[in-house]
Amino acid sequence: MTARQASNDPIALSQALIRCPSVTPDDAGAIGVLCDALDAIGFSSHRLRFEDADTPDIENLYARIGGGGKNFCFAGHTDVVPVGNPDDWTGDPFSGEVRDGALHGRGAADMKSAIAAFTAAVDRLVARHGAPDDWATPGSISLLITGDEEGPAINGTRKVLDWLAARNETLDACLVGEPTNPDTMGDMIKIGRRGSMMGYLTVRGIQGHTAYPHLADNPAHRIVRLLDALTAEPLDAGSEHFQPSTVQVTTVDVGNPAENVIPAEARATFNIRFCDLHTSESLKTRLHEMLDAASGGGDYTLSFRVTGESFLTPPGPLSDAIAGAVEKITGRVPELSTTGGTSDARFIKDYCPVAEFGLVGQTMHKVDENVSCADIETLTEVYLTVLETYFELST
Repeated sequence: MTARQASNDPIALSQALIRCPSVTPDDAGAIGVLCDALDAIGFSSHRLRFEDADTPDIENLYARIGGGGKNFCFAGHTDVVPVGNPDDWTGDPFSGEVRDGALHGRGAADMKSAIAAFTAAVDRLVARHGAPDDWATPGSISLLITGDEEGPAINGTRKVLDWLAARNETLDACLVGEPTNPDTMGDMIKIGRRGSMMGYLTVRGIQGHTAYPHLADNPAHRIVRLLDALTAEPLDAGSEHFQPSTVQVTTVDVGNPAENVIPAEARATFNIRFCDLHTSESLKTRLHEMLDAASGGGDYTLSFRVTGESFLTPPGPLSDAIAGAVEKITGRVPELSTTGGTSDARFIKDYCPVAEFGLVGQTMHKVDENVSCADIETLTEVYLTVLETYFELST
């Protein structure tokens, strides 16, 4: 049964979204553009604005079509990173211009075009099979869209999930539209992510004259030994689905303007990307043990900021549906991977199985960010096929 003709063109919708300069935390009209497109399909939309005393207010969206059955959710973000120096761009960073078959603009790859592709995919699905409530086995499709993924991620996805829980509304599966493909459409599906935590190390000593080191205690020397203890040996060799965990020192500073003064304090910051052999709590314990053994009784403090735990959605129905759709549309067999940074999947994994698949990410966050228009169309067809597979709709 054909309910109607699909009306959402993924390229045109991508352009409309890119033309909203929604640099975190500004929405700049992006949620409204998306609501208009979803409302035309038959979605019920909830614009959710969350606030926190110490962070900017954020505009979010939860939209759903279908009142029952399994709820398949698409998650993404309309916020983008700053463009840097606009003069370095070939054109206006928010023009949404198509040149030589590629759509240009901030957010083209990460990840407004994926949102447009999913919206167009649902439009085509409804045109082909009717509304979800009318299927032989009714289902639901939802979008969870935040404006706070590139920022502190406080007033975004986590609070939308809390809002859903308070309404007793559940998600059965979630596809996040981050740009997962390194080079070519069909390269990679993300089925998990490494955990991430920052470490802040401070070593205190005794300030003194460099000519009289016996009267001082140089914390710069001791912090070098401590950092060597953290980085000399790998934390692990990785696991079945994860690369080895890594410790990367990002800053070392003594704040010393004088060349002949031993400083009183030395500070360092490091980042750990960790696999599923660890939790942040187990790593905290291990790092303290390593530093205690290397410090020789010297004075130091170590604090942490955890931005995400390691997680894995084991290969199963969700990844099978995505992989099958990718192979059908692109002819490629995607790798199931956990590489890369973090995404809002780290929050969603506590609610339902989650996987990620989107566009090619070579230009994300770069000057002249762009994606192939053909790839946007391919992604739309992949998403359509995923939905047909998940809901067992005949094609």
